[in-house]
Amino acid sequence: MKKLFLLTLILIALSCKNNDTEHKVAIAEPEHTIETPFVWEGANLYFLLTDRFNNGDPTNDVNFDRTETPGKLRGFEGGDLKGITQKIKEGYFTDLGINAIWMTPIVEQIHGGTDEGTGLSYGFHGYWAKDWTAIDPNFGTKADLHELVKEAHAKGIRIVLDAVINHTGPVTEKDPVWPEEWVRTDKQCSYDNYDNTISCTLVANLPDIRTERNEDVDLPPQLVAKWKAEGRYEQEVKELDAFFERTGHPRAPRFYIMKWLTDYITEFGVDGYRADTVKHTEEYVWQEFKVECDYAFSQFKKNNPDKVLDDNPFYLVGEIYNYGVSSGQYYDFGDKKVNYFNPPSFQSLINFEFKYNAKEKSYEALFAYYSEILKDELKGFGTLNYLSSHDDGSPFDAERTKPYVTANTLLLAPGTSQVYYGDESARSLVVEGTQGDATLRSFMNWGAIATEPETKAILTHWQKLGQFRAQHPAIGAGTHQMLSEAPYYFSRSYQKGDFKDKVVIGLELEKGKKVIDVSKVFQERVMLRDAYSGETATVENGTITLDTEFDVVLLEKE
Repeated sequence: MKKLFLLTLILIALSCKNNDTEHKVAIAEPEHTIETPFVWEGANLYFLLTDRFNNGDPTNDVNFDRTETPGKLRGFEGGDLKGITQKIKEGYFTDLGINAIWMTPIVEQIHGGTDEGTGLSYGFHGYWAKDWTAIDPNFGTKADLHELVKEAHAKGIRIVLDAVINHTGPVTEKDPVWPEEWVRTDKQCSYDNYDNTISCTLVANLPDIRTERNEDVDLPPQLVAKWKAEGRYEQEVKELDAFFERTGHPRAPRFYIMKWLTDYITEFGVDGYRADTVKHTEEYVWQEFKVECDYAFSQFKKNNPDKVLDDNPFYLVGEIYNYGVSSGQYYDFGDKKVNYFNPPSFQSLINFEFKYNAKEKSYEALFAYYSEILKDELKGFGTLNYLSSHDDGSPFDAERTKPYVTANTLLLAPGTSQVYYGDESARSLVVEGTQGDATLRSFMNWGAIATEPETKAILTHWQKLGQFRAQHPAIGAGTHQMLSEAPYYFSRSYQKGDFKDKVVIGLELEKGKKVIDVSKVFQERVMLRDAYSGETATVENGTITLDTEFDVVLLEKE
């Protein structure tokens, strides 16, 4: 009986084998589940002004007697680190598919205000440093930053701070100019060549750090007096002595600032820096900064093995105003071209060209263009795309009439996406009564999110696309291929080690029934899920059929 049973099993197996051979059907084999890696080149990064996002602690809204009446949207509005942490805990960023947050500088700002011709301004934006070693109390405390990083990392969200090396804050009655050995104040930039962009002040009252200097300088007397009054002078000097002994660097201005900035890495475990005004310092400054950032990050990981998220390197992205990906790895000063990727400095640069490409090109032309550049001129590096920002006076959609197109364009494009706070909620970038870039910096429109149905619908669209992007590195870091022009479908594919990621996306489709050819991407009998509608379907004869009320399809393996 046992032999007869065994013979029967053999005959059934042979029959199945012959049947499969005869029909030649490719059946998907089961795959082992591999955790989705975080990839900076395809990250979904949220950029916010620390002071303008969420007020988590009203008791810290006024400090240093900053009580003069400023120009509209040119004073502190109450946003702080606790407010950001609150939204992290609530899951706001997770729901939006955000896996990295970039905050404007949080170091102590000048205590006084200044008028640049647009009304009295305080350093609410964070770019007017007075003391790099302290967190401005308007933004919070060191304990607040520790809590923010801890809560963000618990949700898989990286934290990127903002590094200013090339200037101090403006001079006011409360904020004296730094010594001449530290800063220049006599020449304003004309931007017509390399030297006239670097060895000069950005604007009239913004002292320029002498980043080219290699001779030793003493600490500014105002910092010495401040630290002594705060009871931490000896500790700061001790740490500086150790830094200069370890590195062998001269006690030149730029290295002091690098030490102060990298302390935020070793102490708090931040994951990256966005470097401000990159083209206004010598390029070797950023190569030196990268070395110190990498060292600090390695020390943090060594000292805090339980807090290490993964083996990604420290993220360094540069702001070179008016740089675009069409330039490849170079920025042209007119009389000189500089490569800011090699020798090693930046992993990525902010792409000021993206908003123009988005206006001029169709989805397919845009996506194909960026996929090609990132696999060619920028291979091994990345780009940070945005459509609105804090100092770009010509955003893609200032009046927010195209929030759905903005989301599709930004979140589905190859490269890293930079969501500017309020992009996802159609926060208006046209504010009556403001001057200059203040119109871009209104407080986050939480009220509209809570009460207005249209705002909620817009946010839902951003959430669906953002979560899909965060779950699929292929979207930002993968290879693009158009599957059909009308209706418009395309695929993205990405592989890193044993991890493989493939998606199919459709835009501007007919609502209702959709027959989708996925034969070039997915195997027969694979179950697919449309992440936009939640509907599922199985691949049969190379296609799936969906019936949804939406004009967007986001296909992934179920």
